[in-house]
Amino acid sequence: MTKVITYGTYDLLHYGHIRLLERAKALGDYLIVGVTADDFDKSRGKINVQQSLMERVEAVRATEIADEIIIEEYEGQKIDDIRRYDIDIFTVGSDWIGKFDYLNKYCKVVYLPRTEGISSSEIRTERRKNLIQVEGTSEICKKFINECEYVNGVEIMDHDADAYYIASKPEEHFNEISSYLKKGKHVICESPIALKKEDIDTLFTLANENNCILMDGIKTAYSTAYNRLLLLIKSGKIGEVLSVDATCTSLKDLQESYDLDKKWNSICAWGPTAMLPVFQILGTDFKEKRIITKYADRSKHFDAFTRIDFIFDTATASIKVGKLAKSEGELVITGTKGYIYVPSPWWKMDYFEIRYEEIENNKKYFYQLDGEGIRNQIVIFSKSIENHRNLSNISQDVSSCIVGVIEDFYNETDLVELRG
Repeated sequence: MTKVITYGTYDLLHYGHIRLLERAKALGDYLIVGVTADDFDKSRGKINVQQSLMERVEAVRATEIADEIIIEEYEGQKIDDIRRYDIDIFTVGSDWIGKFDYLNKYCKVVYLPRTEGISSSEIRTERRKNLIQVEGTSEICKKFINECEYVNGVEIMDHDADAYYIASKPEEHFNEISSYLKKGKHVICESPIALKKEDIDTLFTLANENNCILMDGIKTAYSTAYNRLLLLIKSGKIGEVLSVDATCTSLKDLQESYDLDKKWNSICAWGPTAMLPVFQILGTDFKEKRIITKYADRSKHFDAFTRIDFIFDTATASIKVGKLAKSEGELVITGTKGYIYVPSPWWKMDYFEIRYEEIENNKKYFYQLDGEGIRNQIVIFSKSIENHRNLSNISQDVSSCIVGVIEDFYNETDLVELRG
């Protein structure tokens, strides 16, 4: 019996995929089809995949061409699979000619002609054409515009947009967002979305009433490594979580220009990012908090450095943020079995470690990070618009809780000021 194996993403399965599978099946007696896992696709830069892994597997199964379906999860798996399944022929489309010649050492390699005039990328582009206008002039706006170039079906406009990316000063967010939502426009906004809990709740209500998407723009939430970290915690890898400690500081912004009127203060610039893992891991129902801050200018509510301690029923958390202070920008999550360590700058996470009492059990995790998470964020925003459903990686209650803490900072609730 001649065994054949082939691999693909098979997103939005189309006639070209089916013809290739039929040709692959004709090469032998038994066809194994490897469908790439979501994380593996992202690690290879394929971030526009529309369907989940299970949807793609079921689509391939429904063709009744494959005798067996497996999941491709890591680089180098093809060699392992060829050996494991005693494969005679490896085949892929002709657009990969030469790429897999190294597999001739293990089996015969055949490049099949692909069907011209159709591709998943073209279908994705036809299905989704979202026009986004950018409001703001900061460095993050430039990054957002650059990352849009890597996402199919998204185009930056300077007028007549379907959606808006907002990175203006936090004090302006509420009025800008409410104005666009009332016009039926979708919005993604750099966090914090508002400065009052009542205001952010009003904005989400407006979004629902106008069938619009409103997304919180914390890019770290869209890092593959960060999401893998959350899953490992939920699976019990470090036991019960006892504390989450996050630090975010940077001096660069105010070293370039010390015009506080034009700058975000520390709590707005870094607070949402630092609070993200706290509330996504421990929840939003903390019992107590204490805000400790040193002002650069008290009259402007501009904090040079702020520390916030949270007490939950079964855990504690702390964040440290500063634009006129420097500390190790790490994330440490303490558990009853072990702990997770993410080195500085943890908010650009592409690597973390799980550490245990017995160091031989320690494990390191590496993931590709595209555009600091902004690229994946744009993809999710675009998918949300297309599906008429908010697919954000940040829940409304987390966004609202972040704003509530920031509101307390401005109201000086539970706040202790450092003098000198």
